[in-house]
Amino acid sequence: MTPVFNTEGTVAQVRNYLVGLQTRIMDALESIEGEGGARAVVDPWHKEPGSLLQGDGITKIIENGRVFERAGCGFSHVRGPQLPPSATQHRPELAGAPFEAMGVSLVFHPRNPYVPTVHMNVRMIAAGHPGQVPVCWFGGGMDLTPYYGFEEDAVHFHRSCRDALVPFGNDKYPRFKQWCDEYFFLKHRNEQRGVGGVFFDDFAEPDFAQSLAMTQSVGDAFLGAYLPIVERRQATPYGERERDFQLYRRGRYVEFNLVWDRGTHFGLQSGGRTESILLSMPPLASWAYQREDAPGTPEAELTQRYLVRRNWL
Repeated sequence: MTPVFNTEGTVAQVRNYLVGLQTRIMDALESIEGEGGARAVVDPWHKEPGSLLQGDGITKIIENGRVFERAGCGFSHVRGPQLPPSATQHRPELAGAPFEAMGVSLVFHPRNPYVPTVHMNVRMIAAGHPGQVPVCWFGGGMDLTPYYGFEEDAVHFHRSCRDALVPFGNDKYPRFKQWCDEYFFLKHRNEQRGVGGVFFDDFAEPDFAQSLAMTQSVGDAFLGAYLPIVERRQATPYGERERDFQLYRRGRYVEFNLVWDRGTHFGLQSGGRTESILLSMPPLASWAYQREDAPGTPEAELTQRYLVRRNWL
């Protein structure tokens, strides 16, 4: 299938950055796991001839680690005959157009309930009908989902997001922070997924070079935004009560990813690799019927104080 991007140089530039980003992030996680900790399984893949999509990728995942119970980070670069509905809801003129997409997406589920789950994604998509100049846009961001809330963790994470975006305009952080709050929202629960972060999609302002530079800045900021929180909380003692609450809240994470997440829908609707798409799922989760946590407990404080839209800075 003919590439949608204008030049092979563009393809190589973006691909090399994304593969390098994936490597840097997973190397950092292996360092946190330490001697005797889990190593990442590296799983390169190629779409089989005749499949709906063409392309390849690399899935890297840590499971049953000392610090991370499951931590998956995937790179993918695919081409398809037509954009799925999840990608054209804001671009109806591209419905049915061939597309090319590449990105890095990760979700880390720590073992300790006091360490938050985190998500980060950076991606680029190009699409265009035959005979038309392809349209290219970027998307991504990162968001934090704690099980036990800490003000300093939320502030640090949001400050890191803001600092990554300041070189591209003072409007970007407030705009993308609001976008994140609105996107990572469980409508059927009337509940935020976590303390937020930043999120952007369908972005091409003012041109390709600036959009790519901003997307790279977000990707490069991830380790500094998240790892200090892991290091601060990973040795916090916990027991069965905290573990039970963690699994219960993970159930909410699963609900969002399967019901509302556009990235999950895009991957499944376009014929992507199911194992790689669903690496965001936690290894264990639970659900409880009409659970109510006692007022004044840390568990009740999570929803009352942290799973609300706030100006963390």
